[in-house]
Amino acid sequence: MNVTDYTYLINKPQTITEKQTLALEKVLDEFPYFQSARALRLKGLYNENSYQYNGALKVTAAHTTDRAILFDFISSDDFNAIQKDLFEKKTNELLSIHVVDSIEIVADQKSESVINDPQQNDSEETANTAEEKLELGKPLEFSKNETHSFQEWLQLSRIQPIVRETETKKSTTINSEEEALRKKKESIINKFIQTNPKISAVKHSTPSINIDINKEDTTSLMTETLAKVYLEQKKYQKAIQAYEILILKYPEKSSFFADRISDIKILQQNNNN
Repeated sequence: MNVTDYTYLINKPQTITEKQTLALEKVLDEFPYFQSARALRLKGLYNENSYQYNGALKVTAAHTTDRAILFDFISSDDFNAIQKDLFEKKTNELLSIHVVDSIEIVADQKSESVINDPQQNDSEETANTAEEKLELGKPLEFSKNETHSFQEWLQLSRIQPIVRETETKKSTTINSEEEALRKKKESIINKFIQTNPKISAVKHSTPSINIDINKEDTTSLMTETLAKVYLEQKKYQKAIQAYEILILKYPEKSSFFADRISDIKILQQNNNN
């Protein structure tokens, strides 16, 4: 990759191609602290809907001195636009496929008897189906108001930010304030999850439970993205409780959230075996 191509990508990151994304990997192997190159590669992985994106986001944040700038970048309209275009493109490709009748020719061969545990196979197949439904590994999407979900993802990654001797005291103070705010929000959510009753079928004789879902310090911090963050980190119980809260917050999507809870429980059971 030459300077002209790189400069063009800096100005128009949405145009990055798969080939250029691979070229940036080589650049980063040689210059690991090249922040703009990491951001551009991140955009390339997002465009490809790559399973590597979520992990790359953690690493990019660890090499970024100002994570607020990184968050603004990944939550911008330009950054997220390609993902929608990719979905439409894939849909059109599927619709344009011409299906023809085929004849299967099976050669005579001796069958070999293989003894398998049908129960184990069914369990693995069910778990794989649940993973597909939950879209595990799909790039996480953060909106402008989901700074807490973003900070939670980075915190759970166990990747510490790079500390350079040239960083100023001001930058250290800002990072400390951000960490204190993150811990405060995390504490609020954990407290709400612990005190929130589990969702169960409502009996006619049982009075409805009134929960104020408009409190900014509780459910406003709970989003679908945060639930996905818990899920990607294999914190299944937290993910289940998060979706239970979202059922209260968005009753019109209760069926969708209930299905996700069922799939998470399948993964949870499979991982405990």
